[in-house]
Amino acid sequence: MKQHEEEKNLDFIFYLVGLVSGLFVGGIIDKGFTWIFVGGVLGLLTAGFFVTVLVKGRGEKA
Repeated sequence: MKQHEEEKNLDFIFYLVGLVSGLFVGGIIDKGFTWIFVGGVLGLLTAGFFVTVLVKGRGEKA
């Protein structure tokens, strides 16, 4: 019998890094608290793009 190994889904790390770096960049802009939230949203969108497009084929055998 083959052993079925559970793969851990670690996509949340990409989203967490995108959110934190977006919040950081939004805070550095220093135009007000609104830009911190805008930076966070843009960071999440960037992380989503990265996960769906660039990391899509990881784990597949060639």
